[in-house]
Amino acid sequence: MKNQPKIFHTISELHVAMGQPKPMHPLISILNYGQAIFDPKDFEQGIILDYYKISFKTHFKGKLRYGHGFYDFEEGGMSFISPGQVLRMQDEEADYSGMSLHIHPDFIRPYSLNTTIKKYGFFNYSASEALYLSGREKEAILGVFGSIQTELNERIDSFSQDVIISQIELLLNYSNRFYNRQFITRKAINHDALAQLETVINDYFDSEKTLVNGVLTVQFLADELNLSPRYLSDLLRNLCGQNTQQFIHDKLIEKAKEYIANGTFSVSEIGYKLGFEHPQSFNKLFKKKTNLSPVAFKELFNKN
Repeated sequence: MKNQPKIFHTISELHVAMGQPKPMHPLISILNYGQAIFDPKDFEQGIILDYYKISFKTHFKGKLRYGHGFYDFEEGGMSFISPGQVLRMQDEEADYSGMSLHIHPDFIRPYSLNTTIKKYGFFNYSASEALYLSGREKEAILGVFGSIQTELNERIDSFSQDVIISQIELLLNYSNRFYNRQFITRKAINHDALAQLETVINDYFDSEKTLVNGVLTVQFLADELNLSPRYLSDLLRNLCGQNTQQFIHDKLIEKAKEYIANGTFSVSEIGYKLGFEHPQSFNKLFKKKTNLSPVAFKELFNKN
């Protein structure tokens, strides 16, 4: 259908759509963007792949500006797509050079990678949260791409799958390391994001949005900061050692203690003001975080 994303169930289907020969292996391939022949208008509604896609692009828009300079390297970038995600073929993507690695889940299914690949959060980042590479990082990434391509071109045998799996694992570990470096080089701008997050949370409590929207959620905060939920969690984990849900819980407890110190509200009213539908849920979280029930904490506070 014209108004629906185009679904590619197999890697071979994608190769044909890109005007390329069928892949050397039906479950894994590397596609060179410079050789692709297609009309972006054919994919205006986006595409959905039933397999993983790891892309390296020489020209990547979206570098972060801070003050008078950029905080990102300019040697190319990487993006990661997991099966079932909608990929938008944006206009600028028709004019970049690079390559993409496509991995069907069946290729990794017999290996532990089938489980561990789900732990790499960058597969759930948005397109604007790409990884920007330094010169040395680019060399390392292209080296792995090259090793996989050589293995596919020259020697598909009983050892090929094991060798390629090890190369994919290396690629993912490199990507994880380089994303961690990117969080460090973006530290100043990430601290600004943290300050913005604090402002959003305080406004959520002070304007009593909790009475309408309920307990503060990860999705709400991510939307307010224009970040994907997983990227926000990884950013917070890098800055303060907590994911977003843990961060929210700490803020809820801080606010609950503030209400208790105020002395105006009952425990049930405090839970309601924080967005909890049921007092039991509030009591359970409070005790989990403080080892005291709200009532016990209130009594202890009044004694002091």
